Order: sequence, then C-alpha cells, then structure tokens
Amino acid sequence: MSESPQGRTDDKDRQLDDDRVDSKGALTTDTGVRVDDTDNSLSAGERGPTLLEDFQFREKLTHFDHERIPERVVHARGAGAYGYFQVYESLADYTRAEFLCDPSLKTPVFVRFSTVAGSRGSSDTVRDVRGFATKFYTREGNYDLVGNNMPVFFIQDGIKFPDFVHAVKPEPHNEIPQAQSAHDTLWDFVGLQPETLHMMMWLMSDRAIPRSYRTMQGFGVHTFRLVDAEGRGTFVKFHWTPRLGTHSLVWDETQRIAGKDPDFNRRDLWEAIERGQYPEYELGMQLIPESDEHAFGVDLLDPTKIVPEEEVPVTPVGRMVLDRNPDNFFAETEQVAFHTANVVPGIDFTNDPLLQARNFSYLDTQLIRLGGPNFQQLPVNRPVAPVDNDQRDGYGQHRVHRGATSYYPNSLGGGCPALGSDPYRHHQERVDGAKVRERSKSFQDHYSQATLFYNSLSDWERGHLVEAFRFELGKCDTHQVRERVVERLNHVDHGLARDVAAGVGVDPPRHEAVPNHGRSSPALSQARTAMNEITGRTVAVLAADGVDAQDVEALRGSMADGGAVAEVLAPHDGTLRTADGTPLEADRAMGTVSSVLYDAVALPGGADSAAELSSDGLALHFVVEAFKHHKPIAALDDGVDVLSHTALPDLRVAVPASGQTVVDQGVATHRGADHGELTRALASLLAGHRVWDRETGAVPA
Repeated sequence: MSESPQGRTDDKDRQLDDDRVDSKGALTTDTGVRVDDTDNSLSAGERGPTLLEDFQFREKLTHFDHERIPERVVHARGAGAYGYFQVYESLADYTRAEFLCDPSLKTPVFVRFSTVAGSRGSSDTVRDVRGFATKFYTREGNYDLVGNNMPVFFIQDGIKFPDFVHAVKPEPHNEIPQAQSAHDTLWDFVGLQPETLHMMMWLMSDRAIPRSYRTMQGFGVHTFRLVDAEGRGTFVKFHWTPRLGTHSLVWDETQRIAGKDPDFNRRDLWEAIERGQYPEYELGMQLIPESDEHAFGVDLLDPTKIVPEEEVPVTPVGRMVLDRNPDNFFAETEQVAFHTANVVPGIDFTNDPLLQARNFSYLDTQLIRLGGPNFQQLPVNRPVAPVDNDQRDGYGQHRVHRGATSYYPNSLGGGCPALGSDPYRHHQERVDGAKVRERSKSFQDHYSQATLFYNSLSDWERGHLVEAFRFELGKCDTHQVRERVVERLNHVDHGLARDVAAGVGVDPPRHEAVPNHGRSSPALSQARTAMNEITGRTVAVLAADGVDAQDVEALRGSMADGGAVAEVLAPHDGTLRTADGTPLEADRAMGTVSSVLYDAVALPGGADSAAELSSDGLALHFVVEAFKHHKPIAALDDGVDVLSHTALPDLRVAVPASGQTVVDQGVATHRGADHGELTRALASLLAGHRVWDRETGAVPA
C-alpha cells in the first residue's frame, strides 16, 4: 500500500502519538487503579502514624524522589561548612541523648544551607525558602536536624509534596521560570490549597531573601519528641538563632545581586570562615509537656502552624560554631546526605503526617541520587560511632567484609555481630484507629496564623510583604489565579487583600471575609532582632587620585576593630596617588562590583578625589543605589561635597561645622581632623543593618 509523504504514518509516529498524554481522564495509580483522594495519607486514625501499606502514597513519593538525576530535586543549590556544637547544661531531665547531656562534649557538625526551588546553577538571592540542615556526628550515631529558615511549611501531609514542588518548579512545557516562584502554576496551587497561606506569608516576607547564611534563623519545622532515660517524652520544637541577628536584603537589591554575583551567599559564608569570623548560632528549644499537647489552640502535629514564643518561650540550650570550610565541594557539600529519620537515642518522632512522609522520602531519594544503599560510607556521611552489621554489597560498597556469615542469628561467625545493649527505643504510645484517608479536623484552620504573622510585622516589613505579593502575582498571566489568591488573602486581612489587589489589576474585595483577630507575636518580626554587631559587614570606600590617606585609614581601622571589612574602590584597578603623595592600593575597580554587594558606602576626603567622584556617574550611582536600598552612608570632609552631586531629592545633605558630626536619614557627615565620632556613627548605623524609615519614594531607579 502506497502512502503520500503528507499522509505517511509509521509505527514510530504512532508510538510518539501514544506517548503524548493530555491528562484529561480520571486520576489513577501507575497500575491504573482509580484514586479519589490524593491529599491525605492512609493513617491509623485521624492523628495516627502513616501506614506502610499505603501503596498510593509510596508510589507517588517514590516516583517523585526519582525524578532528577543526579542533583537534588529540591535544595539543589547549597553551601556547607564544618563546625561543632556544645550544649550549655545537661538536658537529662528531657532526653537521654548524650550530646545534649554532657556540656564537656564538642560534637562535630556539618551544616548545609540551600535554596529550594532552583537548580544547582541558579542564583543565591532568589525569593525562596532556605534549607538549614545540620548533621551531628555524635558518639551514639549521626543525628540530622533537617530544617528551614522558616518555622512552618506549605502543606500538612507529605503526600502533597510532589504536587507542591511540581507547582513551584519551572513549568513543565517550557522549563520556565528558573528559581522563581512568580508564575501561574505555583499561585494556582496556592489559591486552591488554603493550607499554604501561612507559609506564603513567610515566603513573601523578607525572610525569603536573607542577607547571608550567617544572619539567617533555622527551624526544625515539625514537633519532635525528646525521650529521657526513663522513657518519658516531651514535645520539642527546634530553633537556631544567629548571633549576628536575623537580617535580610531588599527585593530590588536581590535581583541586581543575581546578575552581579549569583554566588553572593555562598561566597559570604566561605570568606567569613576564611577570615576567622566564624558563624555562630544558638540552639533553642520550645519544650512542651505531653500533658499540654492540646493546650494551644493549634495541633502540634500540624506543620503549617507555630506555637508562639509568647506562649512557650524558646529556651537556649547550646551553641554551634562553623569554623572550617570543606576541602572539596562535590565530595562533601554535594554528597552529604541528610535524613529526618537519622536520630539517636533520646530523640524521636511524632505522628506529624509531613514528618512521617519525610522519614520515607529522604532515604528513598538518596538511593537514586547517590547510586545505592552505601551512601552512609562516604566520608562526609560516615558516623564517628562504630558501624557493624550484616548489610552487604550493593553499589558503592567501601568496606571489605571478612568471614562466612552475613546473617543473624549465626553460630559459624561466633554470633557476631551480636545484639547491642542499650539500643535505640521508640517512645511508647498507644496507637489505634480505623484505617482512614482523612485529615484531622484540628488541621482545618488555615488563616488565623497567617493573620498572626501579618499582625506581628513592623510597618516596613508589611510594606515589603505587599510589594512581594504584587511582584509575584503580577507575573501571573491568568487573571483568575490572581483573583483567587486575593480572595484567599481577604481571609488573612482585608487591608492586605485590598493593597495587593490594587497592584495586580484585580477588583479589591468590598467586605472582609473574617475580622482580623488582632493577635500578634512580636518575636516574629525582624525589627526585634539583634542589632549590635558589625562582624562580617562590608563597606565600600569610594576613592580616586588625591584621596585623603588618613581618612581611608580611619575608616579601615575603625571597621576592622568591629570585625567589618572596608574595601577601597577606585575608578580603576591598581595604585592611587593620595593627597600627601603616598601610594594607596585599590582593592577593586568600581566597574567590577556594585553597591548591592556592600552593606554601606563611605566617601573619604581629598579635594581632587571628591572632584573626580562628583563627575563619575558610576560613583554617584553607588551612592544613589545604596541610599535607595536603605544602607548607611558616611562622608568625611571633601567627601561631603560628593553627596550634593547625586540625584537624591530626598537627601538633605547636612553640612557639618568643623569638628562636628551630623547624622540625618542614615547619612553621617563630618568635617575636621578627629574622625572618631563619624566612624562610631557609621558603626552604629551598620549594626542596625538598614535605615528602614528612610523615605525612598522619590529616589530614581
């Protein structure tokens, strides 16, 4: 039978046609079994543990875990460091875990910080959740505290995790956008899944764009359980607090950093450790007696909720110091394998359905990503505790096992390895209930804590939140997606919904869906964080030929005294001629960097230097951009004159009298030989991170 070229259809064409799936039919498993609920895992009762026999859950998670080879499906882009943890006082009243009971122990750790949505090649400064995963190499085995920089999560049940990640990842038809949550599929999911609202408030806040890993909190997210030597349990939520305070970038700045230095956060971590300015975090715990499990108006098993610190204070229990960079990124940072089920005696799980899913999913993921079951033998994963068992062979086997037996019990091998004494024992609790695929009714409040978070923010944080929602939703092409999200926000706060609607072309809701309950938790605001440190901060000192060498040295010296770094930036690389004729080496040329890579800008004196900078568009842009991003600015002597040449209508340049220092809108100016008051003012502004009350409405982009 002959065929025309236009009508030709061979077997390969038919096969390709058969492989094109439009997903129009009923939802089924991979074997064709129809599914009527893909939001809830099978559990023993509404609040019981997830059951291993839930083949639908296992198939869905297994398929998801094996979607990417070889980089991580989520948290692909990361940076890591080694260090140690030391508990302040024994916690034996709560746990038998040795590393939490012996204050003399320094437990080695490896920490991996990461973004979630982007691939390994994406930028550090995208709007995203940040991973904060800690591996404790304890003498009783490895313990992994696998957390994030936000204390809640998007979903309540792990069976929804593939759906959420598929929604936030690049859209499947064109693999766009990369490392970006501002697109239709994510917000379509959010609008249809109200349990996401609390986490979305955190994601749209400044928490999603941290200044550095050194100024970022960490949380265990779930409620875990500590178990003492007598088998008594205590619920616990884990908190990491950075010694330098919790600080963030601003959105416009993050986008520019992504182009100027996409490795901004990992570079900051690496260079701080190399300078000996070791990042330090305090571990805190919210300890809740089991008798108080239902005392807080939220379900402790719900990972989309917090227990406000005003109700259960965070007890500081120990400190972690990161003091060594990895020797090889791939061997250590890339091959490190975390697992929520890596626990030691004295730490146990709860029936949180998301945690139960993670306990399955993490191990399953490592099997495909690291090529088999022996990934724990890789150096970065290898425990300091002795390992002896009958598990043999498989990909990547590093150990050479001797003897004829690899089973228990045995007599041919002398019964070895024998059963151990003092083993890990799970906390004993009664579990019963019908096998159901249902969510507990105590999980159904999706809005009140989103409102609590909103009420807790300062004015400038709320402003940033509204701007973030407008940016993200403004990228959505589908009008109904925008409308649905605004409708959801109206259940959080009527004013917030109207403000967001006004920026995204949606009719604002006329009436509030529910009244704002008025409750707040001040601890949730970054405005209340530590603002007394300048360690690791960076100052751009703009200079040209004729700069005053004493001014430069005063700035460098005073910043170094506080642990900050002052870099001299010039119109060109190489040597500058100072006002007194001595040479001064520039650290960098201005054209190779940007103000967004620094925490403050300083202008030293020197008439010739000031004159050249005043006519240099790049130097003036440095000042304008730093002002726009709320950063401190300092000017000495002739450097004050440079400010008057900037296009800053809101900047009222205060011209100080000789020997006087003036601080106005976060701009410190000084004339005279004594620089002490000026440098102290700059250090104070720098410790405060940003000048958030600075008015920027009229500042040009």
